[in-house]
Amino acid sequence: MRTITVLLITLLAGACGRRAPAPEAVRPVKVTTAAGAGLIDKDFAGMATPDDAVNLAFKVAGQVLDVPVAQGQSVKKGALLAELDPRDLELQVAATRSAFEEARSQQQRMQRLLEHEAVSRQEAEAASTRYAQARSTYENTLDLLKDTRLRAPFAGVVERKYVDIFERVQAGQSILRLVNPVTTTVQFTLPETGLSLLRDSSTHFTVEFDNYRGAAIPARLKEYVETSSDASGFPVSLTLENPDPARYRISPGMSCTITMQSPDPVPDAVSLPVSAIYAPAEGGTYVWVVGADDRVSRREVKPGELFGRDRVVIDSGVAPGDRVVTAGVYQLREGEQVRILK
Repeated sequence: MRTITVLLITLLAGACGRRAPAPEAVRPVKVTTAAGAGLIDKDFAGMATPDDAVNLAFKVAGQVLDVPVAQGQSVKKGALLAELDPRDLELQVAATRSAFEEARSQQQRMQRLLEHEAVSRQEAEAASTRYAQARSTYENTLDLLKDTRLRAPFAGVVERKYVDIFERVQAGQSILRLVNPVTTTVQFTLPETGLSLLRDSSTHFTVEFDNYRGAAIPARLKEYVETSSDASGFPVSLTLENPDPARYRISPGMSCTITMQSPDPVPDAVSLPVSAIYAPAEGGTYVWVVGADDRVSRREVKPGELFGRDRVVIDSGVAPGDRVVTAGVYQLREGEQVRILK
């Protein structure tokens, strides 16, 4: 009897020692609702470039007599920037003027003689030809004399000087560089995949300068080149649309961020944060989609272009309205129960 009692006590103690199975852990996750990509923003680093900039040179050779401006100096339109020693050309002007006056006198005398039929028409026409040639030579040397003085074609800043006083220079040699200190042009480099978007009239641009954070200035396409000799991209120039000069003084060399907004080329594409992409070591690209029962399932996707600062286009695999996990994607397992964080 005692043996039976001990056995019952042992069985009861074992039954009481068994624990109930632990409930399934529910992992908290953050999700986003997939939506159509629509308009895509892409950011590019850019820089303001001058509207007007030119390397100025003399049309004649000679010795530099004076450069009355300093590097960085502002000058008005028509201001004297540099001057050559004019003495050699002044001698040429005197010689060609003498030849011109002699040819003119001869032509006038031949014309009077022709009226009295004292010379042939051929002789009179030859005198007129010599006169025209002498006049052309004289006027040309006068222009060359004027070209010994280099003047500013527009108001600007002397960005750089290339020569010193008394230096002998050749025709066409750069003397100084003049730049307009205020500009409405910016330039950036676009990869090959974006060239087709430039031809789309629905593509728009805004520019934000580092000096004027938070101010998005509208811009329009000015020009672009469809060649890239160094394979670094294609240069694109934009024109700022009516920036307020009282608030924004844009000078060449200022750095900026260009935002290009364009429609997604894949009509049914959606956009997701980059953090939603799951790319395991064994390969493939996936996202975790949360079902109606709050369990996750891995779904393979085809990612498109990156855009904005942290977004990616999903060309296929996700439909608008799907709930997609955006954080902790490498800790999840197929069919795992999750709790959505608000």
